[in-house]
Amino acid sequence: MDQSRPELRVDVRRPQRADARRNFDALLTAARDAFAAKGVGASLEDIARQAGVGIGTLYRNFPNRQDLLNAVYFGEIEELCRAAEEAADLPPWEALTTWLHRFVGYAATKRAIWESLNREADNFKAAREAMYAAGAPLFERAQQAGEARKDVSFDDLLRMVSGLTAAGYVDQAQRDRVLTIALDGVRTR
Repeated sequence: MDQSRPELRVDVRRPQRADARRNFDALLTAARDAFAAKGVGASLEDIARQAGVGIGTLYRNFPNRQDLLNAVYFGEIEELCRAAEEAADLPPWEALTTWLHRFVGYAATKRAIWESLNREADNFKAAREAMYAAGAPLFERAQQAGEARKDVSFDDLLRMVSGLTAAGYVDQAQRDRVLTIALDGVRTR
């Protein structure tokens, strides 16, 4: 990672032991998929089963549904920050679009659990700031390279991409095509 870029992390408290960490991560992945598919009322028992753990393991890590919802949200933010770091050394437009493709996954998860989150809490404000701090430099670099329009703000871009995630798609390929079409409106010629 380039030393001039700050390391951006949102704190998701993972267990220290490797096996417990694997279970924790498997629960987050299963919960993210379940919440995206079935909403916040998805069965916790099904989430535990999908993660390959018992319901006791789920409750040991997440004493209640809200703790699991929060961990899914903050885990998504953490992954977005990591994705920005990983994409940062790619050519400017490629770095931006690589990160935006990951942002689409975040936006879909966020949409599924948004109403259940306490968005006024300081940690949610910090998460939004971390996400912007991770993605904005990629967008600014694409603008400076002359590959992204200068009359578009980063906030404009995120709102456009977020709006695209609200639509239903036949499959992932169609979603990717629609995103590419939309990003053609942001790219300079």
